[in-house]
Amino acid sequence: STLPAKLAACRSTNVARTELWLVAGDSALGSGKLARNSVFQALLPLRGKILNVQKAGVSEMLSNAECAAIIQVVGAGTGRTFDLEQMRYGKIVITTDADVDGAHIRCLLITLFARYMRPVIESGRLYAAVPPLHRIEVAGAKEPIYTYSEKQMQGELRKIAARGAKVKGQIQRYKGLGEMDPDQLAETTMHPASRTLRRINPGAVDAAERVLELLMGNDVAPRRDFIVSSASRVNRTLLDT
Repeated sequence: STLPAKLAACRSTNVARTELWLVAGDSALGSGKLARNSVFQALLPLRGKILNVQKAGVSEMLSNAECAAIIQVVGAGTGRTFDLEQMRYGKIVITTDADVDGAHIRCLLITLFARYMRPVIESGRLYAAVPPLHRIEVAGAKEPIYTYSEKQMQGELRKIAARGAKVKGQIQRYKGLGEMDPDQLAETTMHPASRTLRRINPGAVDAAERVLELLMGNDVAPRRDFIVSSASRVNRTLLDT
């Protein structure tokens, strides 16, 4: 069958080398197309939050445009008929913003693979990209410093101060992948030599399913308890206003 028109395919057909990047949100797609290596990196944009397959039946899943597109592009079927040998890509990389919405979309995608394409996870071929949260420019330094958590950023700032250097301008906090220019996205997130990918293992699947059940399940009481207990840990400086 013909592949979805929105797929930005790669030129290589060497499965051992190719990567399919599932990119959540249109804002990141423009940068992603320019940042990727089109020889071996394909991009499939996903609109909004995909279906929660933990609550949906098979027919509802197959009639969902985003789920159907992913299954079609992976090219190896679903469920019991899934055939790892038919996969069109060696790696599948989930790419979402480094925020709560992004984490939610990542959980939904992991659950889709766990339910309908589990051999992808069991064979170690499903990954999550780890984009940076901050970009720090240091006066007199050629290269910026990218950090991936608030704690790491504070540690880098202490190191900069300890050696008597100064931060140039404002520290940039990325609210989404679309805020990076293609060079930054390539360097931090997509280039094999400098990126960080996290392999999704079966343990991560269990965690994702627990999070989805907590956040979207039918039982309200555990969700209310979680919100109340988590409120004190929220760093209000990171909230969108």
